[in-house]
Amino acid sequence: QVQLVESGGGLVQAGGSLRLSCVASGTIFDRSAVAWYRQAPGNEREFVARMHSDFMPRYRDSVKGRFTISRDNAKKTVTLQMNSLKPEDTAVYYCAVGRGGVWDTRGADWGQGTQVTVSS
Repeated sequence: QVQLVESGGGLVQAGGSLRLSCVASGTIFDRSAVAWYRQAPGNEREFVARMHSDFMPRYRDSVKGRFTISRDNAKKTVTLQMNSLKPEDTAVYYCAVGRGGVWDTRGADWGQGTQVTVSS
């Protein structure tokens, strides 16, 4: 059974930074794509960043240059470094691990989410 445990959320002022971490268990992590999504109140869950098993990253346009996704296969951990945070980044952030090496939401496992709140 796959388990994903997120940490690192919190309250920060605009312009500040947060680092989210997600530790996986029960999965062949090094062969899996990983991703971060977020969901703000009243909105649908949206893609933030993902990294295939070959370490190729991709970001949504609004976070490019501010967020960095990384992975440590030995520790089965995926992180999201968030800099220059804006109030519109406020959301619950979810990590996810895919079934294969290329990211696909189908069949992915999800964490419980961690709240990020950016004050203006």
